[in-house]
Amino acid sequence: SIPPEVPVSSLDWLLGNWESVEPGKGSYPSLKDFRYTEDLHFAQMGQPIINFMFNASDAETKKILHRECGFIQMQTGTNRVAFIIAQNSGLVEVEEGELVGKKLSLHTQALARPSFAKEPHVKEVWPQCGLSLTSHKLTHVTLACVGCRVSLIIKKNPQVSRVFQLQPDGKLEQTLSMSTDKQPMTQHLHITYSRLA
Repeated sequence: SIPPEVPVSSLDWLLGNWESVEPGKGSYPSLKDFRYTEDLHFAQMGQPIINFMFNASDAETKKILHRECGFIQMQTGTNRVAFIIAQNSGLVEVEEGELVGKKLSLHTQALARPSFAKEPHVKEVWPQCGLSLTSHKLTHVTLACVGCRVSLIIKKNPQVSRVFQLQPDGKLEQTLSMSTDKQPMTQHLHITYSRLA
């Protein structure tokens, strides 16, 4: 059992399994509008972090669209939260933000992807790593990691904005907005979940 003083205890309202109440709505200027279902799983596994897994499928065909998994951490003594996310598209992301009541607002801090990832790339992030950029233009860095190449893109503004909000009726709402190298920040997804018993 996790002691109540651990930082993630203020996120216990997320714990458990959730599924979409009705299909969520997805849209983006470069995509045809779509509807999707999604299930979320949040659990503590004996450490002061929360593990999560999100699975989204096409509402009509049931084809898997998107998967995310990772960890949630909180900075001790603050309302600062970090999501560390790996996606089935190959994108790896760190989102950070703040918890205010039962609302969690996150923005991308860092992104990495395989060097051969297809375009358009989701790409704007805030450089928080202490690197000194000589300009505010897009910077592309290639890192070598145990025989694999990963592409890291750094830019001054966030590219994904994600908000989780627990509603008074106990339902969980998620809204996700994003920008790419071809589109400015635009709402992409909106969905509401109910907790499974």
